[in-house]
Amino acid sequence: MKPIYLDNHATTAVDPAVLDAMLPYFGARYGNPSSKVHAFGQEAADAVETARASVAALIGADPREIFFTSGATESNNLAVRGGARSLGARGRHIVATAIEHASVLEPALHLQHEGIEVTQVPVGSEGIVDVAAIEAALRPDTVLVSVIAANNEIGTVQPIAEIGALCRERGLHFHSDAVQALGRIPVDVRAASVDAMSLSAHKMYGPKGVGALFLSRSRRPRLKPQPQAEGGGQEKGVRSGTLNVPGIVGFGKAAELAAAALASGEPARIGALRDRLLARLQSTIDGVTVNGALDHRLPGNLNISIERAEAETLILSLGGSIALSSGAACAEAGGKGSHVLRALGLPDTRVYTALRFGVGRYNDQTEIDSVVDAVAAAVQATRARSVRMSP
Repeated sequence: MKPIYLDNHATTAVDPAVLDAMLPYFGARYGNPSSKVHAFGQEAADAVETARASVAALIGADPREIFFTSGATESNNLAVRGGARSLGARGRHIVATAIEHASVLEPALHLQHEGIEVTQVPVGSEGIVDVAAIEAALRPDTVLVSVIAANNEIGTVQPIAEIGALCRERGLHFHSDAVQALGRIPVDVRAASVDAMSLSAHKMYGPKGVGALFLSRSRRPRLKPQPQAEGGGQEKGVRSGTLNVPGIVGFGKAAELAAAALASGEPARIGALRDRLLARLQSTIDGVTVNGALDHRLPGNLNISIERAEAETLILSLGGSIALSSGAACAEAGGKGSHVLRALGLPDTRVYTALRFGVGRYNDQTEIDSVVDAVAAAVQATRARSVRMSP
């Protein structure tokens, strides 16, 4: 069986057009964009600015509000750790949800060692945070709120526009990790009243190792994160270090392609494949339950639990022929299971039987049907072994 990739929340294949755009910057166009005194550096600098404009256009931002980083983890650390530190004179309390990515939660928890308090707001059983719960968590000394735009495991889309409006009304800075949302659903920083937003290229058919942080210029006072690395002053001092020109060029091209795909109806096509996947799984396998709200979810995401079929065992039994996940690619260690599924209040029987499917640009109906057949056979075999081993 030809391997089938359904793990598009972990990473995506680089679009061929993105690769073509990047290749010259590994060869003849090798200049350093900080060395603008000669043609080689100026050529690189122009390419970076073109990419900056493309990324900005995808989220409705001004190019001057886009700062390139090594990826979403760095962007989230800059916004949460660096942002909270920079606002320390105004208050020592930040708010996040219980289903944030680890690169938001861990820096937030680390801040507690510096005397900055963190409130994790729970979500409902559908995996969506209530705006009223965010409001109830706010205190006079709250300075920063961070809410993920779309969850990386269960795909639930959060009400960030309403939360942004609340933060704007209260004079609070609002950050959103939009890594999974970018390129999959429309993202508009103005409509969401976002002050900072984390972005990544490799979840939207771009290269790994490059991301960006949006920082609003219109917000007063502006969020000015303390840099996590110093020396060089690149990206206006927000993120020092020689720019990854090939990666940035690829990010820009991926942003252009994402804008075109959104306009041409790609999310609807991917959503139809996801719905077919769910319908066929439920008609073929008994005991399939969806984790999280299905009607407020990224079009390609499906997170399910299958009764009496432990997820890791099931994936191993597929022999590597189908790429899917039992949780986030960055899942916590220690055998506790997904913190996201725990936040939904799911019992062990649901947490440890959960599978995450990520349908993407290059999947088709034939692959979906093949995956259902393979998973159904693996479930049957897993359950049969379980019965034989029972005392």
